[in-house]
Amino acid sequence: MTIRVLIADDQAMVRTGFGMILSAEDDIEVVGEAVDGVQALELAERHRPDVVLMDIRMPRLDGLEALRRLTRPGLVDPPKVVVVTTFDDDEYVHRALRDGACGFLVKDSGPALLVEAIRAAASGEALVSPSVTVRLLRGLAGGPPGGAAPAGSGPREEWHPELSARETEVVRLVATGLTNAEIAAELSISVGTVKTHLGNVQSKLSARNRVEIAAWAWRSGLAARRP
Repeated sequence: MTIRVLIADDQAMVRTGFGMILSAEDDIEVVGEAVDGVQALELAERHRPDVVLMDIRMPRLDGLEALRRLTRPGLVDPPKVVVVTTFDDDEYVHRALRDGACGFLVKDSGPALLVEAIRAAASGEALVSPSVTVRLLRGLAGGPPGGAAPAGSGPREEWHPELSARETEVVRLVATGLTNAEIAAELSISVGTVKTHLGNVQSKLSARNRVEIAAWAWRSGLAARRP
């Protein structure tokens, strides 16, 4: 399968560089380049890309607002969005992932990580630059969980809504940054079984992607506790 990618960045050199990197991959096709958030929305509607590489600071409409519009509830088959930016400010990261981004990279992450993030997004996974992953997720610990615990259910960190023991194990490993293949090896199950568990967890937590699952695991206290 060829992954169709739209690049949105206001710097021509960045667009050209990303385009050269991605065009060298047999399974990736660049279908358009946008110079700002408004054009990104227009080209996403026209070309229906699988993945959008989205800069944050752009004229007319910034990347975070464009991301929010591309991933708003009710859209049919929306693209996956990977935010790629010079800035790894925590607020940017939190907003991007909260609004549905399937990855967050700083621009000096390198070509290999860029390609890996696109493939991960296209397959329903997510990748965050290692330089911000641990800081981001640990920073979520202690924050309010994604949903309210039922009355009388005890401390928030003990509330794991309807998750089975195996689903809980999968969620904890997702929160440490492991891929589906690594989780499968760790638990001695198939990759397909991991995907099934994650699909069930997404439904139970009303999470849009594995990043939101990981964020929930840290907020709820699940990721910080040893099995």
